Amino acid sequence: MNKYKIVLEYDGTNYSGWQAQKNARSIQGTLIEAAQKFLDLPVAIQGAGRTDAGVHALGQVAHLECTRKLNCENLRMGLNDLLPAGINVLTVENAHARFHARHSAVSRSYLYLIATRRTAFGKKYVWWIKDSLHVGRMRQALDVFQGFHDFTSFADKRMDKDTSTKVDIESVLLEEFGNIIALRLVGSHFLWKMVRRIVGMTVEAGRNHVTVKDLEQMLQTFSDVPARHTAPPSGLFLEKVLYESDKLPKIQPPIHLP
Repeated sequence: MNKYKIVLEYDGTNYSGWQAQKNARSIQGTLIEAAQKFLDLPVAIQGAGRTDAGVHALGQVAHLECTRKLNCENLRMGLNDLLPAGINVLTVENAHARFHARHSAVSRSYLYLIATRRTAFGKKYVWWIKDSLHVGRMRQALDVFQGFHDFTSFADKRMDKDTSTKVDIESVLLEEFGNIIALRLVGSHFLWKMVRRIVGMTVEAGRNHVTVKDLEQMLQTFSDVPARHTAPPSGLFLEKVLYESDKLPKIQPPIHLP
């Protein structure tokens, strides 16, 4: 069996998420369909992480297994010829037999974009917030989530029934780029809707609706407040999947709003 590492970007607006589902259009399913059409043989494709419906990726990683030895650049071009415009394979490389897109990853980074002005062109890729936001309070709030915590209050257990809610957030960052506020969270893994709920509560802090003490309490005792403030999927990007010796790039939003 031959294995290939694929890095791809996608606009998740019109997809049910990464994971293949019956009677739903998914990124994984679309990629498998294109690969099997190009190669004319069965393939197996596994991703590094599941992105929710409407969530985008700047650097999703998948591995493809098939019985044929392939030229990596030919595979990349062949896939892109058959994929819709909203999905683009960036690179393909030979992978070791033991490589697994998900299990071999050491951490993942997510980027969330908040727009502070209305935009005619970037609506699919941001969360536009009309209210005035206090960025200093947002930074203080985001810092609360760094470290090893129980994120029960910030997870939706319907998709992670057997998964521990204890997660190590390795780093957080908030930067301003014109009318874009970009938040980056890096961790070993993330629970379903966890990033969007962290972002939602960070915004509530920026609105001066919650305090740092409130957020610390939510990490200690279950609260349903974060679920009521889940940020929309439009602003969320799987930024990068990191493997041994990989480094994070300088934070750079994919869109700019001067």
